[in-house]
Amino acid sequence: QVQLVESGGGLVQAGGSLRLSCAASGRTFSNSDMGWFRQAPGKAREFVARIGWSTELTFYRDSVKGRFTISRDNAKNTVFLQMNSLLPEDTAVYYCNTVPPRPDDWGKGTLVTVSS
Repeated sequence: QVQLVESGGGLVQAGGSLRLSCAASGRTFSNSDMGWFRQAPGKAREFVARIGWSTELTFYRDSVKGRFTISRDNAKNTVFLQMNSLLPEDTAVYYCNTVPPRPDDWGKGTLVTVSS
């Protein structure tokens, strides 16, 4: 059974930083593009960032470019999201999944709250 477990969220002031981790188990994700997604209260889940499985090419939504960095450790089946210069509008539950996402693989996510 596939399991994606996100961690590293918390409460931070605007301008602060957090590093999220996503540990995958049950199946290797080393041959899959991986991504981070987020869902703010009352809004639909949205794409945040992705990283290629072998090239490690990265892509970000415009609002996080220059502030967020996605990385991966295939040996540990783990994906990271370094978030700097956080803004209140970054407040959301953050999830990881393959890109495109597999509906059955969504984890519980990790809550990021940015206070102004």
